[in-house]
Amino acid sequence: MSALPRHLIDEAVRRALAEDLGEAGDITTRATVPADAKARAVIAARKPGVIAGLDVAKAAFVAVNGTIQALAKIADGAAVKTGDVIMELSGPARGILTAERTALNFLGHLSGIATATAEIAAAIAHTKTKICCTRKTTPGLRALEKYAVRCGGGVNHRFGLYDAVLIKDNHIAAAGGVAKAVNAARSHAGHMVKIEVEVDTLAQLDEALAAGAHVILLDNMTPAQLKQAVGIVAGRAVTEASGSITKVTAAALAEAGVDLMSVGWITHSAPCLDLGLDFVS
Repeated sequence: MSALPRHLIDEAVRRALAEDLGEAGDITTRATVPADAKARAVIAARKPGVIAGLDVAKAAFVAVNGTIQALAKIADGAAVKTGDVIMELSGPARGILTAERTALNFLGHLSGIATATAEIAAAIAHTKTKICCTRKTTPGLRALEKYAVRCGGGVNHRFGLYDAVLIKDNHIAAAGGVAKAVNAARSHAGHMVKIEVEVDTLAQLDEALAAGAHVILLDNMTPAQLKQAVGIVAGRAVTEASGSITKVTAAALAEAGVDLMSVGWITHSAPCLDLGLDFVS
């Protein structure tokens, strides 16, 4: 699991702090906490889950006050139980309080994604199938959210419209058919660019394979249909299942033999993991 590039962390934190502090800054903390007050604090889990975003949380504290010490007690990707200490903080009380919500927003959101991913990954661990994310991400936070998916044991789909071709149903309709869409994509894409085609039927699957698609997205198929489709593909392309996949339905779909299972809700709707920051003596 590769770490997040520093410039992506710093830019996300800068935007979040600018949004929170506005023009006047933290008027509550400035009014109630002496400028020279020091504090120690811990961030702990209030529910079990998988952690992601420790470097982002630390960056929020340091951006507010560079003298704050933020020590992660675990690593991203670690599973925690209720009460586990995730990070220890020490330094100016004002800085810790001002950065608290921004740090927890990032850490809770990304850990929620990692936790949701890990739950599905565990449900399909007995198969060869890997869970992957989609482009259904929070605008501006895609790289961070896709990193959180990796922390939860998943893999990443394309990062944007620029790094792979994914021909979906509306592309097929506009192009005049599966073969026409794939052939047009092959004539425009470079030799390093993969071409994936979304299919709803086995007839479309045959067309996509004949046209030379590298990846087949099998959309909203039953386990029986997926198994039949995997048999037809017979290793000629990577297979990916999608469509309303949950941790309850995932196992049966994965057992059909697909290579990947793409799940949009793990990034756009995963519940935030409940984490809290408390001052300690």
